[in-house]
Amino acid sequence: MVLMNTFLGIMIGLVILTLLVVIHEFGHFLMARRNGVKVNEFAIGIPPRLVAWRKNPKWHKGSTEPKWLKLSKAERNKPQGTMVISFSPLLIGGFCAMDGESSDGLTSSKKACANTATTPRKGTFDAASFGAKTKILFGGVLMNWLAAVVIFTTLAWTGMPEFINNQFSIKSDAHVVRSNKVIVTEIIADSPAAKAGFQSGDRIIAIDIDTKPWAGNLVDAEAQVYLPSDVINFGTAHAGETVQYIIMRDGRELVLTATLNPASADYQLGAAMDHQQALMRSTWSAPIVGVGVTTQLTVETFRGLGGMVWNLISGIARQFSFDGAVRQAGQTAIGAAGESVSGPVGIIGVIFPAFAESGLTNLAFLTALISVSLACMNVLPIPALDGGRWLLIAIYRIRHKTLTKEVEERIVSRAMMVLLFLIVLISILDITRLF
Repeated sequence: MVLMNTFLGIMIGLVILTLLVVIHEFGHFLMARRNGVKVNEFAIGIPPRLVAWRKNPKWHKGSTEPKWLKLSKAERNKPQGTMVISFSPLLIGGFCAMDGESSDGLTSSKKACANTATTPRKGTFDAASFGAKTKILFGGVLMNWLAAVVIFTTLAWTGMPEFINNQFSIKSDAHVVRSNKVIVTEIIADSPAAKAGFQSGDRIIAIDIDTKPWAGNLVDAEAQVYLPSDVINFGTAHAGETVQYIIMRDGRELVLTATLNPASADYQLGAAMDHQQALMRSTWSAPIVGVGVTTQLTVETFRGLGGMVWNLISGIARQFSFDGAVRQAGQTAIGAAGESVSGPVGIIGVIFPAFAESGLTNLAFLTALISVSLACMNVLPIPALDGGRWLLIAIYRIRHKTLTKEVEERIVSRAMMVLLFLIVLISILDITRLF
């Protein structure tokens, strides 16, 4: 059963990651078409193609000709003169191939030699203005952010899980739709909880100070309980006082009275607790919450990336110290950097199966979170990514020099090799964590 759930989680993960990549590439596609750049192929999955269609050059509005023609098996993997939409069963990504996707606007160096004109061909990526290139390159990033906003908005309407501290919400419009799920898991001997009669499995739903008999109305309680921290914070605030805990046991509501330990003690109640996640639902503010949570997670993602890079660089630098304590601190920093990142193996093999088992709501939250992460990663000034490609174009534009196809490909390919090396290294770390 465990293996089946893991396998199902992996399959769900592959589909979701492919979907997010396709959404990203669709952003490039839309911006390319809006800015007059020809798209040669829009692919779901990685070739070889399983199914493909090419745009019918004879089609026009009002014609009886079909707009798209399905390619036969013999011509499926051959170049076509018109745009191709393809699907592959290798669901590990996708791409949007634009015509002349290099700075000189020519498809090969041979053509560059054969043509004396250096003007990029009309309809190619390089014939587009700098502003159009900016829109095209960052179109995928915007689509990933937009996808996250849509998912978070939907979750805000149906019930948003809280995964980060002080998660964004409009307090006046948010209310808890899954509550009273704080479960007592263990009781310390001779503690106030033990003396009050708490048992493992009791569900704490509310707390009241012992100034009046419990009337059975949760609204009148001093505090309703949604998280273990609610119980702990209440105990700290009322240390030494006698408190009523309203609990559910075997479907019955009970009131347990406990005299809490003083503030100087290690604990006030003496009960270990677990909880089922509370969901916050919004109405009119749901779109605002969608944008707010996306922005909040974007900031946290960049902050995490900055912390990871700092830990890695400072950790490596400390290894050159003659002080053993400094070197040890550096190893700890490098370890922290490694623990803070997960590669394809960790995401697909561990994270997705865990979230898939925890329900559709948490899986949707994870999908939006990864969409935000893809957007943030592609903004980074790394030549193999969208942000890096834009930076290359911007630098050469400022220098009033031409970024040739050969130079761009050389820079991007070297950056891609570094990225692939890092992916392999992180995947090895993921595998060691698995076992």
